[in-house]
Amino acid sequence: MSAHKAQRVIDQIRGRSYEETLMILELMPYRACYPIFKLVYSATANATSNMGSNEANLVISKAEVNKCTIMKRLKPRARGRSFAIQKTYLPYNYCNERYILR
Repeated sequence: MSAHKAQRVIDQIRGRSYEETLMILELMPYRACYPIFKLVYSATANATSNMGSNEANLVISKAEVNKCTIMKRLKPRARGRSFAIQKTYLPYNYCNERYILR
């Protein structure tokens, strides 16, 4: 998933409560919603087990998405030419996401 696709979903859930966030993510029609749903659910489980927080009181105070680091390579072509290739460091990850729950 690209950073731009994830960013339009993140903009909708930033600053909302946990329960409202889950409802929004379940009803939005974008494919980026499911991985974000899993991350929010996991972050909430970590907050409740490690810090003893209540799920009803949690709010997503900060959520951001950044582009992944890209390696730039050249592929040799005919007649001494070359084409640029952009590879991500992780083959399945095109963006880095970070959430802060309070």
